[in-house]
Amino acid sequence: MEWLENLFFTHTGLQAVLILGLIISVGVLLGKVKIAGISLGITFVFFMGILAGHLGLSIDKQMLLYAENFGLVLFVYELGLQVGPGFFSSFQKSGYQLNILGILLILVGTGMALLLTFVTPIPLSEMIGILCGATTNTPALAAAQDTLKQMGQPSETAALGCAVTYPLGVVGVILAMIFIRKFFSRPTDFEPSEDDKGNTFIGTFCVHNPAIYGKSIKEVASLGKYHFVISRIWREGIVSIPNSTSILKENDRLLIITHKKEVAALTVLFGEMEQMDWNKEDIDWNAIDSQLVSKKILITRPEINGKTLSSLKLRNTYGINISRIMRNGMQLLATPGLVLQMGDRITVVGEAASIAQVEKLLGNTVRTLKEPNLASTFIGIILGLIVGSIPIMIPGISAPIKLGLAGGPIVVGILIGAFGPRLHLVTYTTLSANLMLRGLGLSLYLACLGLEAGAQFFDTVMRPEGLLWIAVGFFLTTVPTIIVGIIAMKACKLSFGNTCGMLCGSMANPMALNYANDIIPNDHATVSYTTVYPLNMFMRVILAQLLLMFFL
Repeated sequence: MEWLENLFFTHTGLQAVLILGLIISVGVLLGKVKIAGISLGITFVFFMGILAGHLGLSIDKQMLLYAENFGLVLFVYELGLQVGPGFFSSFQKSGYQLNILGILLILVGTGMALLLTFVTPIPLSEMIGILCGATTNTPALAAAQDTLKQMGQPSETAALGCAVTYPLGVVGVILAMIFIRKFFSRPTDFEPSEDDKGNTFIGTFCVHNPAIYGKSIKEVASLGKYHFVISRIWREGIVSIPNSTSILKENDRLLIITHKKEVAALTVLFGEMEQMDWNKEDIDWNAIDSQLVSKKILITRPEINGKTLSSLKLRNTYGINISRIMRNGMQLLATPGLVLQMGDRITVVGEAASIAQVEKLLGNTVRTLKEPNLASTFIGIILGLIVGSIPIMIPGISAPIKLGLAGGPIVVGILIGAFGPRLHLVTYTTLSANLMLRGLGLSLYLACLGLEAGAQFFDTVMRPEGLLWIAVGFFLTTVPTIIVGIIAMKACKLSFGNTCGMLCGSMANPMALNYANDIIPNDHATVSYTTVYPLNMFMRVILAQLLLMFFL
Protein backbone atom coordinates (compact mmCIF):
# COMPACT_ATOMS: atom_id res chain seq x y z
CA MET A 1 0.00 0.00 0.00
CA GLU A 2 3.08 2.24 0.03
CA TRP A 3 2.48 3.12 -3.64
CA LEU A 4 -1.02 4.37 -2.77
CA GLU A 5 0.31 6.54 0.05
CA ASN A 6 2.98 7.98 -2.23
CA LEU A 7 0.34 8.65 -4.89
CA PHE A 8 -1.63 10.92 -2.56
CA PHE A 9 1.01 12.42 -0.26
CA THR A 10 4.35 12.60 -2.14
CA HIS A 11 4.64 15.95 -3.93
CA THR A 12 4.91 15.21 -7.67
CA GLY A 13 3.23 16.51 -10.79
CA LEU A 14 1.03 13.44 -10.91
CA GLN A 15 0.01 13.89 -7.26
CA ALA A 16 -0.91 17.56 -7.86
CA VAL A 17 -3.16 16.68 -10.80
CA LEU A 18 -4.73 13.83 -8.80
CA ILE A 19 -5.49 15.94 -5.72
CA LEU A 20 -6.88 18.91 -7.67
CA GLY A 21 -8.92 16.60 -9.92
CA LEU A 22 -10.38 14.85 -6.88
CA ILE A 23 -11.29 18.13 -5.18
CA ILE A 24 -12.89 19.57 -8.31
CA SER A 25 -14.87 16.48 -9.30
CA VAL A 26 -16.32 15.87 -5.83
CA GLY A 27 -16.98 19.59 -5.34
CA VAL A 28 -18.83 19.93 -8.64
CA LEU A 29 -20.99 16.88 -7.91
CA LEU A 30 -21.90 18.03 -4.40
CA GLY A 31 -22.48 21.58 -5.67
CA LYS A 32 -25.51 20.30 -7.62
CA VAL A 33 -27.26 19.18 -4.43
CA LYS A 34 -30.04 21.59 -3.45
CA ILE A 35 -31.04 22.31 0.13
CA ALA A 36 -34.30 24.27 0.45
CA GLY A 37 -34.02 24.99 -3.27
CA ILE A 38 -30.53 26.51 -2.93
CA SER A 39 -27.26 25.08 -4.22
CA LEU A 40 -23.74 26.49 -4.15
CA GLY A 41 -22.87 25.24 -7.63
CA ILE A 42 -19.21 25.26 -8.60
CA THR A 43 -18.40 27.26 -5.44
CA PHE A 44 -18.64 23.99 -3.48
CA VAL A 45 -15.20 23.21 -4.95
CA PHE A 46 -13.88 25.91 -2.60
CA PHE A 47 -15.20 24.08 0.45
CA MET A 48 -13.98 20.70 -0.78
CA GLY A 49 -10.53 22.26 -1.07
CA ILE A 50 -10.85 23.53 2.52
CA LEU A 51 -11.82 20.05 3.72
CA ALA A 52 -8.91 18.47 1.83
CA GLY A 53 -6.50 20.98 3.36
CA HIS A 54 -7.93 20.34 6.82
CA LEU A 55 -7.41 16.57 6.35
CA GLY A 56 -3.72 17.16 5.66
CA LEU A 57 -3.64 16.94 1.85
CA SER A 58 -1.29 19.34 0.08
CA ILE A 59 0.60 19.77 -3.20
CA ASP A 60 3.89 21.37 -4.15
CA LYS A 61 3.73 25.14 -3.46
CA GLN A 62 5.00 26.13 -6.91
CA MET A 63 2.46 23.88 -8.60
CA LEU A 64 -0.26 25.26 -6.32
CA LEU A 65 0.71 28.83 -7.23
CA TYR A 66 0.80 28.04 -10.96
CA ALA A 67 -2.58 26.26 -11.01
CA GLU A 68 -4.19 29.01 -8.89
CA ASN A 69 -2.89 31.84 -11.07
CA PHE A 70 -3.63 30.10 -14.36
CA GLY A 71 -7.15 29.23 -13.27
CA LEU A 72 -7.80 32.79 -12.13
CA VAL A 73 -6.49 34.38 -15.35
CA LEU A 74 -8.46 31.98 -17.55
CA PHE A 75 -11.66 32.60 -15.58
CA VAL A 76 -11.56 36.40 -15.47
CA TYR A 77 -10.51 36.74 -19.13
CA GLU A 78 -13.34 34.53 -20.38
CA LEU A 79 -15.71 36.36 -18.03
CA GLY A 80 -14.65 39.70 -19.53
CA LEU A 81 -15.01 38.29 -23.04
CA GLN A 82 -18.57 37.20 -22.29
CA VAL A 83 -19.78 40.42 -20.64
CA GLY A 84 -17.84 42.71 -23.02
CA PRO A 85 -20.48 43.00 -25.79
CA GLY A 86 -23.05 44.27 -23.27
CA PHE A 87 -20.72 46.27 -21.04
CA PHE A 88 -21.01 49.72 -22.61
CA SER A 89 -24.59 49.30 -23.83
CA SER A 90 -25.60 48.64 -20.20
CA PHE A 91 -25.25 52.39 -19.54
CA GLN A 92 -28.11 53.23 -21.89
CA LYS A 93 -31.73 54.03 -20.96
CA SER A 94 -33.04 51.88 -18.11
CA GLY A 95 -29.63 50.23 -17.74
CA TYR A 96 -28.25 53.55 -16.56
CA GLN A 97 -30.61 53.60 -13.57
CA LEU A 98 -29.95 49.95 -12.72
CA ASN A 99 -26.18 50.45 -12.81
CA ILE A 100 -26.43 53.55 -10.60
CA LEU A 101 -28.33 51.48 -8.03
CA GLY A 102 -25.78 48.67 -8.33
CA ILE A 103 -22.92 51.09 -7.75
CA LEU A 104 -24.81 52.49 -4.76
CA LEU A 105 -25.03 48.98 -3.31
CA ILE A 106 -21.29 48.51 -3.76
CA LEU A 107 -20.47 51.86 -2.16
CA VAL A 108 -22.81 51.30 0.80
CA GLY A 109 -21.37 47.84 1.50
CA THR A 110 -17.77 48.95 1.02
CA GLY A 111 -18.30 52.02 3.21
CA MET A 112 -19.78 49.88 5.97
CA ALA A 113 -16.86 47.45 5.74
CA LEU A 114 -14.38 50.33 6.00
CA LEU A 115 -16.24 51.79 8.97
CA LEU A 116 -16.27 48.41 10.73
CA THR A 117 -12.47 48.26 10.60
CA PHE A 118 -12.47 51.20 13.05
CA VAL A 119 -15.11 49.85 15.44
CA THR A 120 -14.05 46.18 15.48
CA PRO A 121 -10.66 44.53 15.98
CA ILE A 122 -10.70 43.25 12.39
CA PRO A 123 -7.84 44.73 10.28
CA LEU A 124 -8.49 45.88 6.71
CA SER A 125 -6.64 42.94 5.13
CA GLU A 126 -9.06 40.54 6.83
CA MET A 127 -12.09 42.78 6.31
CA ILE A 128 -11.55 42.80 2.55
CA GLY A 129 -11.68 38.99 2.54
CA ILE A 130 -14.85 39.09 4.67
CA LEU A 131 -16.40 41.59 2.24
CA CYS A 132 -15.51 39.38 -0.74
CA GLY A 133 -17.17 36.40 0.93
CA ALA A 134 -20.21 38.46 1.93
CA THR A 135 -20.61 39.55 -1.71
CA THR A 136 -19.70 36.07 -3.09
CA ASN A 137 -17.03 37.66 -5.27
CA THR A 138 -13.95 35.48 -5.74
CA PRO A 139 -12.39 37.63 -8.52
CA ALA A 140 -12.35 40.57 -6.08
CA LEU A 141 -10.69 38.31 -3.51
CA ALA A 142 -8.04 37.36 -6.06
CA ALA A 143 -7.40 41.04 -6.83
CA ALA A 144 -7.11 41.80 -3.11
CA GLN A 145 -4.69 38.92 -2.53
CA ASP A 146 -2.59 39.99 -5.51
CA THR A 147 -2.40 43.54 -4.11
CA LEU A 148 -1.48 42.31 -0.63
CA LYS A 149 1.37 40.27 -2.11
CA GLN A 150 2.59 43.32 -4.08
CA MET A 151 2.62 45.28 -0.79
CA GLY A 152 4.51 42.52 1.01
CA GLN A 153 1.54 41.72 3.27
CA PRO A 154 0.23 38.21 4.13
CA SER A 155 -2.78 37.27 2.00
CA GLU A 156 -3.87 34.00 3.66
CA THR A 157 -6.22 35.66 6.17
CA ALA A 158 -8.16 37.34 3.34
CA ALA A 159 -8.89 33.91 1.85
CA LEU A 160 -9.94 32.61 5.27
CA GLY A 161 -12.29 35.56 5.75
CA CYS A 162 -13.88 34.88 2.36
CA ALA A 163 -14.27 31.16 3.10
CA VAL A 164 -15.90 31.77 6.48
CA THR A 165 -18.46 34.30 5.22
CA TYR A 166 -19.22 32.91 1.74
CA PRO A 167 -22.07 30.48 2.63
CA LEU A 168 -24.09 33.13 4.45
CA GLY A 169 -23.27 35.53 1.61
CA VAL A 170 -25.34 33.29 -0.67
CA VAL A 171 -28.16 32.83 1.83
CA GLY A 172 -28.15 36.48 2.99
CA VAL A 173 -29.12 37.88 -0.42
CA ILE A 174 -32.00 35.41 -0.64
CA LEU A 175 -33.20 36.35 2.86
CA ALA A 176 -33.01 40.03 1.91
CA MET A 177 -35.13 39.39 -1.19
CA ILE A 178 -37.69 37.49 0.92
CA PHE A 179 -37.88 40.48 3.29
CA ILE A 180 -38.33 42.96 0.40
CA ARG A 181 -40.95 40.74 -1.21
CA LYS A 182 -43.00 40.50 1.97
CA PHE A 183 -43.09 44.20 2.78
CA PHE A 184 -42.49 46.12 -0.46
CA SER A 185 -43.55 44.04 -3.50
CA ARG A 186 -46.70 44.66 -5.54
CA PRO A 187 -49.14 42.04 -6.96
CA THR A 188 -48.30 43.14 -10.52
CA ASP A 189 -44.65 42.19 -9.94
CA PHE A 190 -45.58 38.52 -10.27
CA GLU A 191 -47.62 38.76 -13.49
CA PRO A 192 -46.09 37.45 -16.74
CA SER A 193 -44.61 40.19 -18.92
CA GLU A 194 -46.04 40.94 -22.34
CA ASP A 195 -42.51 41.13 -23.73
CA ASP A 196 -41.38 37.73 -22.48
CA LYS A 197 -41.50 36.27 -26.00
CA GLY A 198 -38.43 38.28 -27.01
CA ASN A 199 -37.13 41.70 -27.89
CA THR A 200 -38.86 41.86 -31.27
CA PHE A 201 -42.50 41.91 -32.38
CA ILE A 202 -43.88 40.81 -35.75
CA GLY A 203 -47.16 42.18 -37.07
CA THR A 204 -49.15 42.82 -40.24
CA PHE A 205 -50.03 46.45 -40.94
CA CYS A 206 -52.39 47.74 -43.63
CA VAL A 207 -51.68 51.04 -45.36
CA HIS A 208 -54.84 53.13 -44.75
CA ASN A 209 -53.21 56.47 -43.90
CA PRO A 210 -53.59 58.90 -46.86
CA ALA A 211 -50.61 60.90 -45.58
CA ILE A 212 -48.19 58.15 -46.65
CA TYR A 213 -49.79 57.16 -49.98
CA GLY A 214 -47.18 57.42 -52.73
CA LYS A 215 -44.28 57.85 -50.34
CA SER A 216 -41.21 55.61 -50.28
CA ILE A 217 -40.34 53.50 -47.25
CA LYS A 218 -37.33 55.76 -46.65
CA GLU A 219 -39.56 58.85 -46.61
CA VAL A 220 -42.06 57.19 -44.26
CA ALA A 221 -39.27 56.14 -41.87
CA SER A 222 -38.00 59.72 -41.77
CA LEU A 223 -41.36 61.02 -40.50
CA GLY A 224 -40.44 60.00 -36.95
CA LYS A 225 -37.96 58.06 -34.84
CA TYR A 226 -39.41 54.66 -35.70
CA HIS A 227 -37.45 51.40 -35.62
CA PHE A 228 -38.89 48.78 -37.96
CA VAL A 229 -38.04 46.44 -40.81
CA ILE A 230 -40.56 45.63 -43.57
CA SER A 231 -40.01 42.00 -44.48
CA ARG A 232 -42.73 41.55 -47.14
CA ILE A 233 -45.31 43.57 -49.05
CA TRP A 234 -48.52 41.98 -50.31
CA ARG A 235 -50.16 43.96 -53.12
CA GLU A 236 -53.07 42.59 -55.19
CA GLY A 237 -52.14 39.01 -54.26
CA ILE A 238 -48.47 39.38 -55.21
CA VAL A 239 -45.73 39.27 -52.56
CA SER A 240 -42.45 41.16 -52.95
CA ILE A 241 -39.31 42.09 -51.04
CA PRO A 242 -39.27 45.87 -50.41
CA ASN A 243 -36.29 48.21 -50.34
CA SER A 244 -35.89 51.79 -49.15
CA THR A 245 -37.19 53.19 -52.48
CA SER A 246 -40.32 51.01 -52.61
CA ILE A 247 -43.48 53.15 -52.89
CA LEU A 248 -46.37 52.43 -50.52
CA LYS A 249 -49.91 52.40 -51.91
CA GLU A 250 -53.37 52.22 -50.39
CA ASN A 251 -54.38 48.76 -49.08
CA ASP A 252 -50.79 47.42 -49.12
CA ARG A 253 -50.28 44.75 -46.45
CA LEU A 254 -46.88 44.98 -44.75
CA LEU A 255 -45.21 42.29 -42.64
CA ILE A 256 -43.18 44.38 -40.16
CA ILE A 257 -40.61 43.42 -37.51
CA THR A 258 -40.30 46.01 -34.77
CA HIS A 259 -40.20 46.45 -30.99
CA LYS A 260 -43.31 45.93 -28.91
CA LYS A 261 -43.23 49.54 -27.73
CA GLU A 262 -43.40 50.79 -31.35
CA VAL A 263 -46.65 48.96 -32.22
CA ALA A 264 -49.07 51.74 -31.20
CA ALA A 265 -47.11 54.42 -33.07
CA LEU A 266 -46.81 52.27 -36.22
CA THR A 267 -50.54 51.54 -36.13
CA VAL A 268 -51.20 55.29 -36.29
CA LEU A 269 -48.53 55.74 -38.98
CA PHE A 270 -49.79 53.04 -41.38
CA GLY A 271 -53.47 53.11 -40.45
CA GLU A 272 -54.34 49.61 -39.19
CA MET A 273 -52.77 46.53 -37.62
CA GLU A 274 -54.27 43.11 -38.28
CA GLN A 275 -54.85 40.83 -35.32
CA MET A 276 -53.03 37.76 -36.66
CA ASP A 277 -50.35 36.52 -34.25
CA TRP A 278 -47.02 36.19 -36.08
CA ASN A 279 -44.98 35.77 -32.88
CA LYS A 280 -45.68 32.07 -32.28
CA GLU A 281 -42.68 29.76 -32.45
CA ASP A 282 -44.37 27.13 -34.64
CA ILE A 283 -45.07 29.35 -37.67
CA ASP A 284 -43.92 27.80 -40.97
CA TRP A 285 -42.65 30.93 -42.73
CA ASN A 286 -42.06 29.09 -45.99
CA ALA A 287 -45.74 28.10 -46.17
CA ILE A 288 -46.95 31.72 -45.92
CA ASP A 289 -46.37 32.45 -49.58
CA SER A 290 -45.18 30.39 -52.51
CA GLN A 291 -42.87 32.92 -54.13
CA LEU A 292 -40.44 33.53 -51.26
CA VAL A 293 -38.37 31.38 -48.93
CA SER A 294 -37.29 32.15 -45.36
CA LYS A 295 -34.02 30.67 -44.09
CA LYS A 296 -31.73 31.09 -41.07
CA ILE A 297 -28.06 31.56 -42.01
CA LEU A 298 -25.12 31.41 -39.60
CA ILE A 299 -22.30 33.94 -40.01
CA THR A 300 -19.06 31.93 -40.01
CA ARG A 301 -16.81 33.87 -42.40
CA PRO A 302 -14.24 36.00 -40.51
CA GLU A 303 -14.41 38.67 -43.24
CA ILE A 304 -18.00 39.51 -42.21
CA ASN A 305 -17.07 39.94 -38.55
CA GLY A 306 -17.34 43.61 -37.52
CA LYS A 307 -19.12 44.86 -40.63
CA THR A 308 -22.41 46.72 -40.44
CA LEU A 309 -25.48 45.24 -42.05
CA SER A 310 -25.84 48.15 -44.49
CA SER A 311 -22.24 47.84 -45.71
CA LEU A 312 -22.95 44.38 -47.18
CA LYS A 313 -25.66 45.78 -49.50
CA LEU A 314 -27.46 42.43 -49.44
CA ARG A 315 -30.87 43.85 -50.34
CA ASN A 316 -29.67 45.77 -53.41
CA THR A 317 -27.27 43.07 -54.63
CA TYR A 318 -29.31 39.93 -54.08
CA GLY A 319 -32.88 41.20 -53.70
CA ILE A 320 -33.31 39.65 -50.25
CA ASN A 321 -34.36 41.05 -46.91
CA ILE A 322 -32.94 40.34 -43.45
CA SER A 323 -35.71 40.49 -40.89
CA ARG A 324 -34.20 39.28 -37.61
CA ILE A 325 -30.83 38.46 -36.07
CA MET A 326 -30.30 36.03 -33.20
CA ARG A 327 -27.23 36.59 -31.00
CA ASN A 328 -26.50 34.66 -27.79
CA GLY A 329 -30.16 33.71 -27.46
CA MET A 330 -31.34 37.32 -27.92
CA GLN A 331 -33.40 38.48 -30.92
CA LEU A 332 -32.15 41.74 -32.45
CA LEU A 333 -33.80 44.05 -34.95
CA ALA A 334 -31.94 44.07 -38.28
CA THR A 335 -31.20 47.81 -38.43
CA PRO A 336 -28.70 49.10 -41.04
CA GLY A 337 -26.12 50.16 -38.44
CA LEU A 338 -26.08 46.85 -36.57
CA VAL A 339 -22.52 45.46 -36.33
CA LEU A 340 -22.44 41.78 -37.26
CA GLN A 341 -20.44 39.21 -35.32
CA MET A 342 -19.26 35.66 -35.91
CA GLY A 343 -21.97 33.33 -34.65
CA ASP A 344 -24.91 35.62 -35.47
CA ARG A 345 -27.85 33.69 -36.91
CA ILE A 346 -29.75 35.84 -39.39
CA THR A 347 -33.21 35.26 -40.89
CA VAL A 348 -33.17 35.90 -44.66
CA VAL A 349 -36.26 36.23 -46.85
CA GLY A 350 -36.09 36.02 -50.64
CA GLU A 351 -35.98 33.70 -53.62
CA ALA A 352 -34.20 30.37 -53.09
CA ALA A 353 -31.45 31.10 -55.63
CA SER A 354 -30.67 34.48 -54.06
CA ILE A 355 -30.59 33.02 -50.56
CA ALA A 356 -28.09 30.38 -51.75
CA GLN A 357 -25.76 33.17 -52.90
CA VAL A 358 -26.11 35.02 -49.57
CA GLU A 359 -25.38 31.75 -47.78
CA LYS A 360 -22.06 31.45 -49.63
CA LEU A 361 -21.19 35.04 -48.75
CA LEU A 362 -21.91 34.69 -44.99
CA GLY A 363 -20.52 31.18 -44.52
CA ASN A 364 -23.16 29.09 -42.75
CA THR A 365 -20.53 26.48 -41.89
CA VAL A 366 -21.33 25.22 -38.42
CA ARG A 367 -18.09 23.28 -38.18
CA THR A 368 -16.10 26.53 -38.37
CA LEU A 369 -17.67 27.79 -35.15
CA LYS A 370 -17.20 24.50 -33.35
CA GLU A 371 -13.43 24.65 -33.75
CA PRO A 372 -11.97 26.43 -30.69
CA ASN A 373 -10.09 29.65 -31.46
CA LEU A 374 -7.34 29.02 -28.90
CA ALA A 375 -4.84 31.40 -30.49
CA SER A 376 -7.03 34.47 -29.88
CA THR A 377 -7.78 33.25 -26.34
CA PHE A 378 -4.12 33.06 -25.35
CA ILE A 379 -3.22 36.27 -27.18
CA GLY A 380 -5.95 38.00 -25.14
CA ILE A 381 -4.61 36.47 -21.94
CA ILE A 382 -1.08 37.65 -22.77
CA LEU A 383 -2.34 41.19 -23.41
CA GLY A 384 -4.29 41.03 -20.14
CA LEU A 385 -1.20 40.03 -18.17
CA ILE A 386 0.79 42.85 -19.79
CA VAL A 387 -1.91 45.40 -18.93
CA GLY A 388 -2.17 43.98 -15.42
CA SER A 389 1.55 44.52 -14.83
CA ILE A 390 1.60 48.19 -15.90
CA PRO A 391 2.27 50.43 -12.85
CA ILE A 392 -0.33 53.18 -12.43
CA MET A 393 0.49 56.22 -10.32
CA ILE A 394 -2.42 57.59 -8.24
CA PRO A 395 -2.09 60.83 -6.23
CA GLY A 396 -1.92 60.15 -2.51
CA ILE A 397 -0.36 56.69 -2.89
CA SER A 398 3.40 56.36 -2.58
CA ALA A 399 3.65 53.13 -4.57
CA PRO A 400 2.07 52.61 -8.01
CA ILE A 401 -0.83 50.18 -8.24
CA LYS A 402 -1.29 47.44 -10.81
CA LEU A 403 -4.45 45.81 -12.09
CA GLY A 404 -2.74 42.47 -11.48
CA LEU A 405 -3.74 38.96 -12.47
CA ALA A 406 -7.44 39.61 -11.92
CA GLY A 407 -7.84 43.20 -13.14
CA GLY A 408 -5.70 43.14 -16.30
CA PRO A 409 -7.27 40.12 -18.05
CA ILE A 410 -10.84 41.16 -17.21
CA VAL A 411 -10.24 44.68 -18.60
CA VAL A 412 -8.73 43.30 -21.82
CA GLY A 413 -11.48 40.68 -22.07
CA ILE A 414 -14.17 43.37 -21.79
CA LEU A 415 -12.48 45.60 -24.38
CA ILE A 416 -11.94 42.74 -26.86
CA GLY A 417 -15.49 41.48 -26.32
CA ALA A 418 -16.90 44.96 -26.89
CA PHE A 419 -14.70 46.30 -29.71
CA GLY A 420 -13.10 43.20 -31.22
CA PRO A 421 -15.72 42.77 -33.97
CA ARG A 422 -15.41 46.46 -34.95
CA LEU A 423 -11.65 45.94 -35.39
CA HIS A 424 -12.31 42.68 -37.28
CA LEU A 425 -10.78 40.59 -34.49
CA VAL A 426 -12.29 37.11 -34.50
CA THR A 427 -12.79 36.37 -30.81
CA TYR A 428 -15.90 34.20 -31.18
CA THR A 429 -16.27 31.15 -28.98
CA THR A 430 -19.48 29.22 -28.59
CA LEU A 431 -21.37 29.82 -25.35
CA SER A 432 -20.67 26.25 -24.25
CA ALA A 433 -16.93 26.69 -24.92
CA ASN A 434 -16.88 29.94 -22.96
CA LEU A 435 -18.67 28.33 -20.04
CA MET A 436 -16.32 25.35 -20.15
CA LEU A 437 -13.19 27.52 -20.05
CA ARG A 438 -14.66 29.71 -17.30
CA GLY A 439 -15.69 26.67 -15.28
CA LEU A 440 -12.26 25.07 -15.68
CA GLY A 441 -10.46 28.25 -14.63
CA LEU A 442 -12.73 28.97 -11.68
CA SER A 443 -12.67 25.40 -10.38
CA LEU A 444 -8.85 25.32 -10.52
CA TYR A 445 -8.64 28.65 -8.70
CA LEU A 446 -11.19 27.67 -6.02
CA ALA A 447 -9.61 24.25 -5.44
CA CYS A 448 -6.17 25.80 -4.89
CA LEU A 449 -7.59 28.62 -2.76
CA GLY A 450 -9.46 26.18 -0.53
CA LEU A 451 -6.50 23.82 -0.27
CA GLU A 452 -4.29 26.72 0.79
CA ALA A 453 -6.73 27.97 3.46
CA GLY A 454 -7.97 24.59 4.69
CA ALA A 455 -5.28 23.91 7.28
CA GLN A 456 -6.36 26.93 9.37
CA PHE A 457 -10.06 27.13 8.47
CA PHE A 458 -11.73 25.17 11.26
CA ASP A 459 -9.44 26.57 13.93
CA THR A 460 -10.37 30.08 12.77
CA VAL A 461 -14.12 29.38 12.76
CA MET A 462 -14.07 27.96 16.27
CA ARG A 463 -12.26 30.95 17.75
CA PRO A 464 -14.20 34.05 18.91
CA GLU A 465 -12.83 36.11 16.01
CA GLY A 466 -14.23 33.50 13.61
CA LEU A 467 -17.73 34.01 14.97
CA LEU A 468 -17.21 37.78 14.68
CA TRP A 469 -16.21 37.36 11.04
CA ILE A 470 -19.41 35.40 10.34
CA ALA A 471 -21.59 38.03 12.04
CA VAL A 472 -19.86 40.92 10.24
CA GLY A 473 -20.11 39.12 6.89
CA PHE A 474 -23.83 38.45 7.32
CA PHE A 475 -24.34 42.12 8.22
CA LEU A 476 -22.44 43.26 5.11
CA THR A 477 -24.59 40.96 2.96
CA THR A 478 -28.08 41.70 4.22
CA VAL A 479 -28.13 45.32 5.39
CA PRO A 480 -26.81 47.04 2.21
CA THR A 481 -28.95 44.72 0.07
CA ILE A 482 -32.14 45.58 1.96
CA ILE A 483 -31.37 49.33 2.00
CA VAL A 484 -30.71 49.57 -1.75
CA GLY A 485 -33.58 47.18 -2.53
CA ILE A 486 -36.04 49.44 -0.70
CA ILE A 487 -34.65 52.51 -2.49
CA ALA A 488 -35.07 50.74 -5.85
CA MET A 489 -38.70 49.80 -5.22
CA LYS A 490 -39.96 52.86 -3.34
CA ALA A 491 -37.93 55.77 -4.74
CA CYS A 492 -37.15 54.46 -8.25
CA LYS A 493 -40.42 52.50 -8.66
CA LEU A 494 -38.66 49.42 -10.05
CA SER A 495 -40.54 46.13 -10.19
CA PHE A 496 -39.64 43.36 -7.76
CA GLY A 497 -38.10 41.32 -10.59
CA ASN A 498 -35.86 44.17 -11.79
CA THR A 499 -34.87 44.90 -8.19
CA CYS A 500 -33.93 41.27 -7.51
CA GLY A 501 -31.89 41.04 -10.70
CA MET A 502 -30.06 44.26 -9.89
CA LEU A 503 -29.28 43.05 -6.35
CA CYS A 504 -28.09 39.62 -7.51
CA GLY A 505 -25.93 41.12 -10.26
CA SER A 506 -24.38 43.70 -7.94
CA MET A 507 -23.63 40.98 -5.38
CA ALA A 508 -22.32 38.61 -8.10
CA ASN A 509 -24.72 35.97 -6.80
CA PRO A 510 -26.09 33.63 -9.53
CA MET A 511 -27.41 31.23 -6.86
CA ALA A 512 -29.73 33.95 -5.54
CA LEU A 513 -30.73 34.74 -9.14
CA ASN A 514 -31.90 31.13 -9.55
CA TYR A 515 -34.15 31.62 -6.53
CA ALA A 516 -35.52 34.87 -7.98
CA ASN A 517 -36.29 33.20 -11.31
CA ASP A 518 -38.18 30.44 -9.48
CA ILE A 519 -40.60 32.89 -7.82
CA ILE A 520 -40.96 35.50 -10.61
CA PRO A 521 -42.90 34.42 -13.76
CA ASN A 522 -41.05 36.75 -16.15
CA ASP A 523 -37.45 37.38 -17.20
CA HIS A 524 -37.06 40.81 -15.57
CA ALA A 525 -34.61 39.49 -12.96
CA THR A 526 -32.34 37.88 -15.56
CA VAL A 527 -32.34 40.96 -17.81
CA SER A 528 -31.46 43.25 -14.88
CA TYR A 529 -28.77 40.82 -13.69
CA THR A 530 -27.01 40.81 -17.07
CA THR A 531 -27.34 44.61 -17.28
CA VAL A 532 -25.52 45.39 -14.03
CA TYR A 533 -23.18 42.40 -13.73
CA PRO A 534 -20.36 43.55 -16.07
CA LEU A 535 -19.81 47.01 -14.57
CA ASN A 536 -20.33 45.90 -10.98
CA MET A 537 -17.97 42.93 -11.30
CA PHE A 538 -15.32 45.24 -12.74
CA MET A 539 -15.87 47.81 -9.98
CA ARG A 540 -15.53 45.27 -7.17
CA VAL A 541 -12.27 43.93 -8.61
CA ILE A 542 -10.74 47.42 -8.88
CA LEU A 543 -12.23 48.74 -5.63
CA ALA A 544 -10.75 45.88 -3.59
CA GLN A 545 -7.28 46.95 -4.72
CA LEU A 546 -7.85 50.66 -4.20
CA LEU A 547 -9.08 50.17 -0.64
CA LEU A 548 -5.93 48.33 0.31
CA MET A 549 -3.71 50.88 -1.41
CA PHE A 550 -5.35 53.89 0.23
CA PHE A 551 -6.15 52.64 3.74
CA LEU A 552 -3.78 49.78 4.62
